[in-house]
Amino acid sequence: MSTSSIRLDIEEACAFITFDRPQALNAIDSAGAHAFRDAIARIAATPQIRAVMLRGAGRAFMAGGDVGAIRAAPQAIGPALIDPLHATLSALARLPVPVLACVHGAVAGAGLSILLAADLAIAADDSRFTLAYARIGASPDASATWHLPRIVGLRKAMELALLCESLDARQALQLSIVNRVVPAAELQTQAVALLRQLAQGPTDALGRTKALLRASLSRSLEGQLDAERAAFLAGVDTQDFREGLDAFLEKRPPVFNGR
Repeated sequence: MSTSSIRLDIEEACAFITFDRPQALNAIDSAGAHAFRDAIARIAATPQIRAVMLRGAGRAFMAGGDVGAIRAAPQAIGPALIDPLHATLSALARLPVPVLACVHGAVAGAGLSILLAADLAIAADDSRFTLAYARIGASPDASATWHLPRIVGLRKAMELALLCESLDARQALQLSIVNRVVPAAELQTQAVALLRQLAQGPTDALGRTKALLRASLSRSLEGQLDAERAAFLAGVDTQDFREGLDAFLEKRPPVFNGR
């Protein structure tokens, strides 16, 4: 699947979504937001996909929204860009498989918002991160104000959002905005290896784990315990659970098939 600004490639159990407007540092426009939504919908409808990567073509992951297009029609930004992008990020959170962001270069505005919405993130050591919205007189969108305080804490989120200070890859790692930082020349190799590791895991269990963690901050302890019990029991009849137990008792690596 390919549009003028998004590519979706499926290789065995892995899906790769590439933001592909390198001449614009992959700044997302209305067409890109709709194509991103379509790519996530296709992934959700493809059971054999067990892990997803988000990445950018060219010199950057994503420099934010397409400011030129926004300036040309600011009143249309809601239905044209924000609505499809928000629907996409909601669907991304509900995907029952791990989502890995693989970033390099500029990770700004909506690009940082999208990174924060992924389950895991790996960054090249040349990456630069900034929320950037206040620089154009705007407040954040694309889930940044939901994810950022949960990841870095409220006070640091206020600093990043209000002052628009840039972070390098090391600083982003220290704040847990990314999970790993690697040399730029090794980014794709290490990111793909990590993605394939996720794809070889117990997909159903990983999906339940992802859902539990994402819901945990909105539940009481008792509510979360109930959810954990239900999720655990939902997996006891799966082939992956039986394989995991057998492999542990037989002292060998498990071989999961995602069911």
